Amino acid sequence: MSAALLTLDGVHTHIGHYHILHGVDLEVAAGGITVLLGRNGAGKTTTLRTVMGLWRASAGRLTLGGRDIGRLSTPEIAREGIGYVPEDMGIFGGLTVAENMEVASRAGPMDEGRLAWIFDIFPALKKFWSTPAGALSGGQKQMLAIARALIEPRKLILIDEPTKGLAPAIIQHMIEAFRALKRAETTVLLVEQNFNFARALGDRVAVMDDGKVVYRGEMAALAADEALQHRLLGLSLDSHQ
Repeated sequence: MSAALLTLDGVHTHIGHYHILHGVDLEVAAGGITVLLGRNGAGKTTTLRTVMGLWRASAGRLTLGGRDIGRLSTPEIAREGIGYVPEDMGIFGGLTVAENMEVASRAGPMDEGRLAWIFDIFPALKKFWSTPAGALSGGQKQMLAIARALIEPRKLILIDEPTKGLAPAIIQHMIEAFRALKRAETTVLLVEQNFNFARALGDRVAVMDDGKVVYRGEMAALAADEALQHRLLGLSLDSHQ
């Protein structure tokens, strides 16, 4: 078991008058993919946004590689080495694929070797390099969103529901892309509703309910226990997608 890269210890988050996270305890091991599962409204997206500093934790501690990041701003957290792919992808539809990538490369010109690696994972981006991002298909937009988070070396990538709205054939391509990330030992915290996708890729899993983590363990153990899947996830997470 790899050491924890990211740790949340008793994290609470309020949004206005609403208390969303109720003492979240979570560890993301270095290397591989940790999947965050749970019914709609369980607090998964809020957890990612709290890690990224978009919503401030009202209590608890967040550490990255042992450093407390709970009071840092979002730009400071990004500079610490966390990339974020939100559910709405966050790409610029009026810019070309190339321009989207250039904007994401904040440290200067894109590294050609790293860009070649990204093209190996997402060949469509090379094909549509000069195409406005708004003209891409849903799957291609998701590929661009992930590529933007990868264009600079990152310690950790947070990805929120990358298969949402995608056709099954595109989801299979996405599985292959994520396997390439695993081979490169990229550390990912993934929120996902498609259980087939999650179990095909996840090394470790945490399940949330009502703003807390109620289960954590190896993905293989959860994937092998249908009764546990039903108890923890109910019918809102379709294992047949």
